[in-house]
Amino acid sequence: MSGLFRTLRRRRLLRRPFPPEWLGYLEQRVPFFRELAPPQRERFLEQLKVFAWEKEFIGAGGFSITDEVRAVVSATAVRLVLYLDLSYYDRLREVIVYPDAFRIPDRTGVVLGEAKNWGTVILSWQSVLAGLRNPHDGHSTATHEFAHVLDREDGAFDGTPQLRRYSHYRAWASVMGEHFLKLRQGRSLERQVLDDYGALNEAEFFAVATESFFEKPLQMREKTPALYEELRRFYGGDPTPGM
Repeated sequence: MSGLFRTLRRRRLLRRPFPPEWLGYLEQRVPFFRELAPPQRERFLEQLKVFAWEKEFIGAGGFSITDEVRAVVSATAVRLVLYLDLSYYDRLREVIVYPDAFRIPDRTGVVLGEAKNWGTVILSWQSVLAGLRNPHDGHSTATHEFAHVLDREDGAFDGTPQLRRYSHYRAWASVMGEHFLKLRQGRSLERQVLDDYGALNEAEFFAVATESFFEKPLQMREKTPALYEELRRFYGGDPTPGM
């Protein structure tokens, strides 16, 4: 999709009214939505409807895409770019949703989520709901996979998304690299904040750190403040209560 066409399409989608029934889905299923201040909520809903109508949602494994699924999954994606821009999802074309854990040809065992290089995110609906039901445990499959999409937007799954300014890259590399190595070494502070899966590689570290940033911000700010600050500077908001 060309940039001009995408811009015109998004302007058209913004003019469409937000479906009132979607508010009920968000209030029931999405705890962080209830915490948004009015100005944040307005921007959130605008981005959500564009994402929900722009991306193709596909049910798999006998699963049917409903408005509830479309709204709730879109909410988990838009949370990450509320202070960024929807352009971070320009490469994302489709969201495939299974009813539960699934299998894919190039992976062993069952999978709860996957972000593909060609612009596809695959999710388990039950895993999406589980992540939302436990909003402070640091585990959210949808957040994890959409973080991979942000990472991939600059061309590679390498743990470094397109930062706001060129001058931010040096500090990002230093801080993220330091905490990645400490997690691989099993340091206690990092393990109190981050899941061990983040030690697999830099891309997984960024996705795992994003989960913790949004779900365990107080712990991250207390125990790994430099990591917290880099993520706060990138995402642009402060998810700690009352901020």
